[in-house]
Amino acid sequence: EVQLVESGGGLVQPGGSLRLSCAASGSTFSYYAMTWVRQAPGKGLEWVSVINSSGGRTKYADSVNGRFTISRDNAKSTLYLQMNSLKPEDTAVYFCAKCKSAYGCYDSDEYDYWGQGTQVTVSS
Repeated sequence: EVQLVESGGGLVQPGGSLRLSCAASGSTFSYYAMTWVRQAPGKGLEWVSVINSSGGRTKYADSVNGRFTISRDNAKSTLYLQMNSLKPEDTAVYFCAKCKSAYGCYDSDEYDYWGQGTQVTVSS
């Protein structure tokens, strides 16, 4: 079983930056793609970004492209999300999830493990 623990959320002013981390347990972290999704208050899940197992391929939602950067350190079994130029509409609980494949995932039926989430609030 895989356990995922997110950290790094908090309150930040518009235009600010945060770096989220997702620490994974187990020895299979490097075998699978990983993804970040978020849920804003009163809204459904929104896919944010995905990275393949090696870290060589990434994709982003249009809403964060150019502002967010996903990365991973397979030696540390840790996934990251660097968030710059934050906007109030980025306010959400951010979750990391493990994809079922090494290549990527976009829909919830393509994930099999989730973290507990970390709150990001962008407000002045």
